[in-house]
Amino acid sequence: MGRSLAHLWRDLPGGKGLAPEELSINEICIDSRQVRPGTLFVALRGVAADGHDYLSAALAAGATGLVVEDDSSLPADVAVPVLKVTSSRHALGQIAANYYDHPAAKMTMVAITGTNGKTTCSYLLEEVLAEAGFNPAVIGTVNYRFNGQEQAASHTTPEPVRLQGLLAEMAAGGVSHVIMEVSSHSLSQDRVAGIMFDCGIFTNLSRDHLDFHGDMASYLAAKERLFTDYLKGQAVLVDDGSSWSARLREQLTEKLATPPLVCGGCGRGAVQGGITAQSLEGMDLTVRLGEEELSFTSPLVGEFNLRNLLAVLAAGQVLGLSPATMVATLSRAAGAPGRLERVAGEKGPAVFVDYAHSPDALENVLATLRPLCSGQLIVAFGCGGERDQGKRAIMGRVAGEKADYVFLTSDNPRGEEPAQILADIEAGLRQVRQNGYRVIESRRKAIAQAIGSATSVDVVLLAGKGHEDYQQLADGKIFFDDRQEAREQLGAWS
Repeated sequence: MGRSLAHLWRDLPGGKGLAPEELSINEICIDSRQVRPGTLFVALRGVAADGHDYLSAALAAGATGLVVEDDSSLPADVAVPVLKVTSSRHALGQIAANYYDHPAAKMTMVAITGTNGKTTCSYLLEEVLAEAGFNPAVIGTVNYRFNGQEQAASHTTPEPVRLQGLLAEMAAGGVSHVIMEVSSHSLSQDRVAGIMFDCGIFTNLSRDHLDFHGDMASYLAAKERLFTDYLKGQAVLVDDGSSWSARLREQLTEKLATPPLVCGGCGRGAVQGGITAQSLEGMDLTVRLGEEELSFTSPLVGEFNLRNLLAVLAAGQVLGLSPATMVATLSRAAGAPGRLERVAGEKGPAVFVDYAHSPDALENVLATLRPLCSGQLIVAFGCGGERDQGKRAIMGRVAGEKADYVFLTSDNPRGEEPAQILADIEAGLRQVRQNGYRVIESRRKAIAQAIGSATSVDVVLLAGKGHEDYQQLADGKIFFDDRQEAREQLGAWS
């Protein structure tokens, strides 16, 4: 599919009149090794490399045009059009949207951002929209899916060229609504430039990704950009009682023309709700949407899932969905794979797999399971390598405080030594206890011992990897699925 360079550069500062209509672009590229004639090369500044260092290589490979932030290394007689921009990343999103003729504008766009809950909300909202007769698609952590198709997720929020191409496929396939998990990384890197959302949902903010953002204020600022830079419709804000949600509520109320629609627990927000009873099989809820009060049972459990449900109900209200339809759907919706997902077994303890890989998420899941457990609460978890090291000791302390017995084990160590990661977690655990835990580097052995040592009245939580079916080691990925491991151990339980 070819597009003129003038078409791609329209609406970009400095782009008008630079590109003759006859110059045709067949692809947009950020890797000079993939450049060929007919390519527009966009030079991005990254952590490991700077695309500006490869401008000569891109020209030698036949690039038809360049987008740069700095043109000082280019020869004065450069033979192709060059667009100099303030931010190549932001320009890339707009250029990709132009290339695919703005597919997002042809569908209803819903964005979900927050540390936890994005994936669960996306699955729930997808079911609600489908039940209401629409044709929803999802772009998120687990996969990208529409019209019965699934594509592997390279990122929670893809890079702009792939994202816009995916949206174009969805629009051509008759998709009515796109639900996107929008990560803080993608907002910082302008991956959603060129998209304006009809509804934006904020779930929560807790410690995560500080290796990238540096501090919590910067992390919140990245999330806030979804609403200030990329929202044309209604903001939905979950009030979880934290200072971060309060701060965002204050900032958005001041900055947005339409104040955010706030939802939260009893007594907070326009959409409220409470748990009247719960067990390992689900919870009974009463919710209020405006003047309407509804009661239903959900197979999900926990206060954090109550907040997820309220966020979906609020978003559905924004999108004009019937409360009765939403409640009927949510009463049977099981949520997302690997999010407090119970692993079935004919005998043995109750085993749950959850993606919790931040201190707040781990604490929420353990706090949810504690009152539902008549025996011991056992947790097996680790932390990812080459990620925020500061959260490791915090997660160790959380596990030591909230669980009866802890198995520390490997997660996705990547290029770090697993033993060092485990030592970092153990340092926090030992702040609150000196025993009642074991360190077993092999995740397979740790899961086997966690389930094998449990009684039929105990609850075992396998945390950190959720839906993932791999472990990322120093020398690559290997197949590993917590759910499969749990099923095998439950089958052998006695």
